Amino acid sequence: MLKTLGAQIKEYKWASIATPVFMLLEVAVDTIIPLLMASIIDNGVNMGDTRHIYIMGVWMIVAALFGLLTGCLGAKYGAKAAMGFGKNLRAAMFRNIQTFSFANIDRFSSASLVTRMTTDVTNIQNAYMMLLRMAMRAPASIICAMAMSFFISPRLATIYLIAVIVLGALLLFISKAAMKYFDRAFKRYDDLNESVQENVSAIRVVKAYVREDYEKKRFSKAAQNIYDVFVKAESLVVYNSPLMQFTVYACILLISWLGAHMVVSSTLTTGDLMALLTYCMNILMNLMMLSMVFVMISLSLASARRISEVLNEQSTLHNPKEPLYDVPDGSISFKHVSFRYSDTAETPVLSDINLDIKSGETIGIIGGTGSSKSSLVNLISRLYDTDTGSVIVGGHDVREYDMDTLRNKVAVVLQQNVLFSGTILENLRWGDKNATTDECIEACKMACADDFIESFPDKYNTYIEQGGTNVSGGQKQRLCIARALLKKPRILILDDSTSAVDTATDSKIRAALAKTIPGTTKLIIAQRISSVMDADRIIVMNDGKVDGFDTHENLLKNNEIYRDVYDSQTNGGGDFDEGGAA
Repeated sequence: MLKTLGAQIKEYKWASIATPVFMLLEVAVDTIIPLLMASIIDNGVNMGDTRHIYIMGVWMIVAALFGLLTGCLGAKYGAKAAMGFGKNLRAAMFRNIQTFSFANIDRFSSASLVTRMTTDVTNIQNAYMMLLRMAMRAPASIICAMAMSFFISPRLATIYLIAVIVLGALLLFISKAAMKYFDRAFKRYDDLNESVQENVSAIRVVKAYVREDYEKKRFSKAAQNIYDVFVKAESLVVYNSPLMQFTVYACILLISWLGAHMVVSSTLTTGDLMALLTYCMNILMNLMMLSMVFVMISLSLASARRISEVLNEQSTLHNPKEPLYDVPDGSISFKHVSFRYSDTAETPVLSDINLDIKSGETIGIIGGTGSSKSSLVNLISRLYDTDTGSVIVGGHDVREYDMDTLRNKVAVVLQQNVLFSGTILENLRWGDKNATTDECIEACKMACADDFIESFPDKYNTYIEQGGTNVSGGQKQRLCIARALLKKPRILILDDSTSAVDTATDSKIRAALAKTIPGTTKLIIAQRISSVMDADRIIVMNDGKVDGFDTHENLLKNNEIYRDVYDSQTNGGGDFDEGGAA
């Protein structure tokens, strides 16, 4: 874990080294000042030597200014190192997340990833700053002050030593006890972020169903859970302060009482007693700072583990050693393919799939909810790997291709259409960043999106809000289809991507695709039989298996599921799931 996190210090290594150096210089100054003060009292005030007072006073001012300078520089470089460390952690996590396969992403919720990149990283960078400054300054200051105290009076310094040992053990015990609650807290932060994320993204649904009160209660419950855990943790940590106060005042009383007797008996000077009291406060205050460091480290250890999980997560998908960088055509074959999303799943979602699709064919895919239609097409662009069998595209196993090359040639318009903040043109160029405006317009015409775009005041420069909230569902689907077409793919997969458009527009899109990209293999997943009945062939999925694969006419004759759905939709207007298919 430390090695994983430490690798992200990178260019802030020198700032990380400079910070503790300046802290040590500040400690040296803090150690010298009480000696100068003792000299003023013993050799200046008591001896009536005004010149000595002035000389030592000047040196105290010089030391104080030097201490101020080193403290400021330590703070500056500490902030630079800690904030830079946090920046690198977030960048490294984000880069690694971009390499994740769908299987990796399934392990982490989006809310959890957000928490790890925000709250957890903030905890780590704050802890790192304290480690560079306080964790270096406090122990060094305690050691130096302890050494000087023993130099002045071993008898009185023993009081400090006993206090430090007892108090250190108690603070360590408290910090360790609080650690288990901090572990729980960050898991509950995930729940809180998930509640916020779902509420904001689905605010229209919340308002449509008048579920504001329910969402408020859900959020309050998540916030209360975090409150309860932190109250338990802080209920332990709060003992730090009274323990410190008790120790400080007990030490001051003991040193004052014993020291006064020693001054009277002339075994200790007044100046030395003042220096010892200063060192006493120095030691105990730094011990309190050290206890704060322990608390922060305890808090950050949970965050460090969560961040390391993301940084150490390896993609389940990898490029071969000598990948292919060209997809010859859009032919597709499934050879005895079985697939499950989890190794622990008892039954596969796809079982012994065997299919052969020619390049340029239009294939319809139809089946009830949960029949694994989307799972089937996800294997083509290698979003997942098969458990057994192989998926062959362009005559080669998909595992032989460079993944970027394969996915650039297999365009997928998923069920959940996503548009990003930016203009329509910027969104379209996700398909091809170098696409000209004319190419974008042509793709939109093929997707029947040009008409509604031209009706906007800013046309193709119309700004799309986050998530595409200022366009309708059908408009969003057509923009996503146009974006996919700009990739000029060998294979185009439309995963229920026209469900929000009317049947006439759906028909126009299919006709345009057949005419303008005849060489592209088109896989159309749909619930409406009217969307696939003109396809060259149709796959009927049922419970993770291929129940039928033939033309519309032959399936009507030979496939009971397809015939029932067709009769249901043509006679009663029902969808696939109402047609009796499992």
